[in-house]
Amino acid sequence: MSIKKKLPLIFTILVLCILIANSTIHYIRSKNALLEYNEREIALITQEVSYQVENAKEGSLYVENIIGRELRTAALAIKKSLPPNHEDVTNEQLRTLADELMVSHITLLAQTEDDIVGVKSSDPHELNMSTKEWGYWYKAFQQLFALSPVTAPEGLVLPHYWSGPIEVAASNPNHIDKRGYYYDGSTNYIIDPYLRDSQVLEYEKQFGPGEVMDRFKSELDGVLELTVFNPKYFGQEERIINKNGESFIRIADQPIWYGTYQYNNQQVDTKLVQKAIQTGETQTYIKEINNKNIQKSLVPIGVNTEEPYVIGLTYDYSLIEEQLKDELLKHLLLSVLFILIAFGTSFMFSRSITKPIRYIVERVNEIAEGNFGKNLVLNRKDELGHLAQNVNALSNSLQTYVADLKKSQEVIEFQAYHDPLTELPNRRYFQEKLNEMIDNAKNTDGTVGVLFLDIDRFKDVNDSLGHVRGDQLIQLISKRITDFLSEENSVLTRQGGDEFVILFCNVDLEEVKRMAGNIVAAIKQPYFIEGNEVNVGASCGMSLYPEHTEDPEALMICADVAMYAAKKQGGNQVIVYNEEINKVTKEKLVIEASLRKAIEQGDVEVYYQPKINASENVITGVEALLRWTDRELGFVSPEVFISVAEETGLIHSLWELAMKQACSQVSEWNKNRLQPLQLAVNFSAKQFLDPASIVKRVKEILSDCQLAPEHFEIEITESTLLYNLEETIKALKEMQEYGISIAIDDFGTGYSSLSYLKTLPIDCLKIDRSFIQDITEDYSQSEIAEAIINLTRSLKLKVIAEGVEEEYQKEFLLKNECDHMQGYLFSKPLCKTDLEQYLRENDLK
Repeated sequence: MSIKKKLPLIFTILVLCILIANSTIHYIRSKNALLEYNEREIALITQEVSYQVENAKEGSLYVENIIGRELRTAALAIKKSLPPNHEDVTNEQLRTLADELMVSHITLLAQTEDDIVGVKSSDPHELNMSTKEWGYWYKAFQQLFALSPVTAPEGLVLPHYWSGPIEVAASNPNHIDKRGYYYDGSTNYIIDPYLRDSQVLEYEKQFGPGEVMDRFKSELDGVLELTVFNPKYFGQEERIINKNGESFIRIADQPIWYGTYQYNNQQVDTKLVQKAIQTGETQTYIKEINNKNIQKSLVPIGVNTEEPYVIGLTYDYSLIEEQLKDELLKHLLLSVLFILIAFGTSFMFSRSITKPIRYIVERVNEIAEGNFGKNLVLNRKDELGHLAQNVNALSNSLQTYVADLKKSQEVIEFQAYHDPLTELPNRRYFQEKLNEMIDNAKNTDGTVGVLFLDIDRFKDVNDSLGHVRGDQLIQLISKRITDFLSEENSVLTRQGGDEFVILFCNVDLEEVKRMAGNIVAAIKQPYFIEGNEVNVGASCGMSLYPEHTEDPEALMICADVAMYAAKKQGGNQVIVYNEEINKVTKEKLVIEASLRKAIEQGDVEVYYQPKINASENVITGVEALLRWTDRELGFVSPEVFISVAEETGLIHSLWELAMKQACSQVSEWNKNRLQPLQLAVNFSAKQFLDPASIVKRVKEILSDCQLAPEHFEIEITESTLLYNLEETIKALKEMQEYGISIAIDDFGTGYSSLSYLKTLPIDCLKIDRSFIQDITEDYSQSEIAEAIINLTRSLKLKVIAEGVEEEYQKEFLLKNECDHMQGYLFSKPLCKTDLEQYLRENDLK
């Protein structure tokens, strides 16, 4: 729509808005005036109704007391007319006497062992009637029999007499009774005359507010209904009382005291009745009920008294709406006239300003089409002239912006496909490039090679030198790899962290292996970063399309599997994927799943290999070893399943199993031994990744199993000292101070520095079995074992030889003062039962 048409429309709408606002204000004022009048009328009505309700309360109480006194007079007459024992009274006598005294019925109440019951009555419903569950009524009967003043909270109390309040009859809930109870000790029963129904409720008609409420509804226009609500029970679950096999609701518990409740909206009314009582303020709402648009007002009365109530007034809201509609129609007719005048005036004004605007719009359209740089010429000093200048500035700015945007898009596109640290193509680029290469290879019968490369011990560099120097190392490595690649048939990408992937196209396997070997050799060369010499290696896995697979994702997985095989074999090498590697991987997955299940079901057993003091021929302790025989896999070597456990994190669960079983068992054995056994348990290097936690857990298990720390030894390998050395030493010292012995297992096979032995908290060195098995009968090839023994002696450490299988090996060790041994010469690892038998046979207590 053009401005020429818009301006008249805008002015017309503006005038219309003003008129609507004026009409709305007038409508609101009229509505408020009508509502204020309605509120005044409601106040007058509720004042009159509440006055009548209060009069009804006072009058009802007065009449009720009169009835109570008359019933006492009747009770005295009944006492004179009847014998003192109820056994001598007949029900027929009571009916005759009730007619003579003009009461509804007479009942005689007598005490039993644990109740007060109706023994005789002119009303069949009263016979054998129990009163034990009547609350304060029953208490009043007990007080009468005791000739004590009645203390009931309601009713009329006179000498030897109590008149209860008007209630629904407990024996027959279809009736309403006013009862009196008399007992002076001259009879063995309470005399209970009572009036029923119309006799009791006659006074309600005389004193109640019903007539006034009916008069308001008939005389005042719009008043549809008046209701007096009982806030204590309105909207609540019916307070059903069950007595003597009957169910009923008490008069005082009825939710509505007076009036009708035909305009039922109980859920809303319940909330507002309670709110009115709590706040002391009138609650009002408007809603359509019974096909009428009504206004309901709920007025609280006597909020601070013991028995407050709420008067509900339902008003026909359509009367107010009709008056408001008449007022609104008059204002609408005047508004139409003003709108026509405004439209004509605005149309004349719009024509004077639309021409220059049309000129500006044409230029803006050219800018929108991308034609920047052309300027508007408009000789005006008003807002339109300023607008033309701004359009010219916008055109020039957009021309500059588009040029900058093109450069920014190029940068964003580069960042989306490249690694920010090395500027190499990233994982996203790799995926697209791999798919592209394989598609081309399918069409040309070519090949695609994937070389997955992972940096060995890169985490150590990050942990020791920091992430900044780690990033510098990654940049240097990426530069060395790039120098060995040809841009024509290879693409180097960084997957993240310390992982790189190289894509080769149309290169044979031998050529890829040669280049991969050169890259590994280059990466292995030292790096110098800020004065630090850094040495790392690389593990490479290689897969080839279509030789290994035709699926891009599977091709990447094959290279990944081969890379992990290279890492398992010590790293710094290239492994080409083959089915044997895949088979090993699958076997490990099967072992992992079965081992996890075996740990959960407790199928992994703890065996014990004795440790012997050969010079004294006594057993000094046992080493806990794990054995596992699977139902499907059969016997699984510890070397296999423990390595799988370390790779998958199950080693922690295995260690817990070994610790708890072994500590509990050795603690039990030591209770009956003069010379306690020392238990040795192997600890994995993985467990010292959190040294503080493992120390805490060891102490907890020893305490739970009641095994003294001095009877416990941990065995660690030299590889444990490669990571977190400072924290590991701290943990070992804490355990040693606690009383636990520390032993280096398989000593001599690792690659730790001998200088560590001076600073480490170590109590014992275990000579690896390979050095013991090298010893021959003439003691040749025993140099390493002898050197280790001499080393421990100089360091004042305990030494134990493992893997002793021949008598001459034992003799050599004894000759060189190595008394402590273990091996098949003495015993293989034994289960719990076999070890107990071994101890008995050798008398090693």
